[in-house]
Amino acid sequence: MLRVSGVHTFYGNIEALRGVDLRVDEGEIVTLIGANGAGKSTLLMTICGQPRASRGRIEFKGEDITRWPTHRIIAAGIAQSPEGRRIFPRMSVLENLLMGGTTGGPRHLDEDLARVFTLFPILEQRSDQRGGTLSGGEQQMLAIGRALMSRPRLLLLDEPSLGLAPMLVKQIFRTIEEINRQQNVTVFLVEQNAYHALKLAHRAYVLVNGRVGMSGTGRQLLAKPEIRAAYLEGGH
Repeated sequence: MLRVSGVHTFYGNIEALRGVDLRVDEGEIVTLIGANGAGKSTLLMTICGQPRASRGRIEFKGEDITRWPTHRIIAAGIAQSPEGRRIFPRMSVLENLLMGGTTGGPRHLDEDLARVFTLFPILEQRSDQRGGTLSGGEQQMLAIGRALMSRPRLLLLDEPSLGLAPMLVKQIFRTIEEINRQQNVTVFLVEQNAYHALKLAHRAYVLVNGRVGMSGTGRQLLAKPEIRAAYLEGGH
């Protein structure tokens, strides 16, 4: 479904991605882990066209989208829930969700809202509440729900567990699995919580200084001593 081939991305003179190669097949959950500053968020943003890849190729469902504008990429079936949630704090929960549904038009809005509210019942209860007054966990649910409103084929999730309490982390990962299995949405997950991310993933990549340093199934990487030492608190 998604293929990234030899992608380089710059911020000014700083090369953030240095020839990244990876793929996400239809129906998978693929996880990308790595240290802070490795380029994980930059890769997700590059897939969506901001910033633009300076070299390399990004394909989605067999089409070269490397130079497409962001709105066309979203309309093609890619949605992102960004790091830090980035909801509209002064808008209500319902208004935030409706913003996510603008690419698909009004035809499926009621159906899509019902699907999001089934995943996250608390959002229906808070539908008239301003997004900025929600708890951190509720804001994360809102960010994911807003992304799902565009009916994506591929969902990009950037640090969905960041800053959440352990019980909410488990809930978010259960929901990601449900989105993948029950709603047939392919997921590309960037996550600092390597244990939960690798346990959930069909396949995974490790990004090191802007390059893919290792890949395999989630369980294969979870079992590697070097992964446990670097990303799982020394293996504990």
